[in-house]
Amino acid sequence: MAREGKRGREHTELAARASTMTNSTGPIQIRPEQAIAEAARLGQKIARGAELFAKLRDDAVTIATTPKDEVWRQDKVTLHHYRPLAEIKIATPVLIVYGLIGRYTMADLQEDRSLVRNLLNLGVDLYVIDWGNPSRADRWLTLDDYIDGYLAESVRVICERHGIDKIALLGICEGGVFTTCYAALHPESVKALVLTITPIDVHGDTVENRLGHGFINLWIRSLDPQDIDRLIEAYGNLPGEFMGSVFSMLTPMRTLMKYNLDMLEVMDDEKKFLNFLRMEKWIADRPHHPGEAAKQWLKDLYRDNKLINNTFVINGRQVDLHNLTMPVLNVFAQDDHIIPPATSRALGAKVGSNDYSELPLPGGHVGVFVGGKSQALLGSGIAKWLTERS
Repeated sequence: MAREGKRGREHTELAARASTMTNSTGPIQIRPEQAIAEAARLGQKIARGAELFAKLRDDAVTIATTPKDEVWRQDKVTLHHYRPLAEIKIATPVLIVYGLIGRYTMADLQEDRSLVRNLLNLGVDLYVIDWGNPSRADRWLTLDDYIDGYLAESVRVICERHGIDKIALLGICEGGVFTTCYAALHPESVKALVLTITPIDVHGDTVENRLGHGFINLWIRSLDPQDIDRLIEAYGNLPGEFMGSVFSMLTPMRTLMKYNLDMLEVMDDEKKFLNFLRMEKWIADRPHHPGEAAKQWLKDLYRDNKLINNTFVINGRQVDLHNLTMPVLNVFAQDDHIIPPATSRALGAKVGSNDYSELPLPGGHVGVFVGGKSQALLGSGIAKWLTERS
């Protein structure tokens, strides 16, 4: 939103400049001296940016730098415990669960844009799962393995480390689906459930029917199940590069313009340029999605919408959302074109908990985590909610 305001001011300035190049009755009259000055300023900007770019090294754009320790590992999956940055004020430890389509590092992009650091500074005892880099060798892993296997084991390890029976789960996007399923199957192990930008009713975009929102839902619903099978058979997984191109095509003009305009705007400002590069680094680091798990994700959840209808099955057990009897906080982005709000808010009518809350935040799918406004709202909102239920 701040970026849009800045662009609006820049457009106004450009319009003002343009008005000086015209007269009220004739065509545009370009003043040579003004055009030369503008070209000179642009040349200087590019020169400063090139000089800055030449000096940058990989460690300058490192992401997910909050200190943490590995406490458990199985196959390619690791569980990390963040080192505290403040006195622990919320007794129940919280486990962050991201999905397989992206990386948890988005929640810890940089020091001043980090949900992880915000929560740690507010006294949360925090863990995170890293799913690693699935390869073709992991083709036969299913969502059952991730939810009732790796996630379940992570919860067990945390409970054992702290001598407790329940922890709090914080699911993000596809990871929110994982935590929802786990909590519905094992409510006795979950003290509180926080979901952020989570697709629960993936046909919910048809309720809002907002222009430009829910395209990925529409695209997956249009796929023939046999085509999904062929894609997985060809690659053994759902390639990260493929999904990266899909997300880019959701906003094609934005994708085309960011390197021609956005980068040009900030390339002579070191702080802003590094912000831009860190975000691009996260976007480019898109792991492969294991084949059989991808089939369940695309067919059972997105095409057939089984989660909201209580017909999704994990290890032979029905995932019944009414079994979500613990306190639930549902966080969604008001301008999320990937997970429209209605797809998340549908959960409220399905849970069995008497303690269900929603936290709507300004911004889009990623902006709600890294945007300037969200830094003052997301972490503090989650921490306050957890404190009241600790």
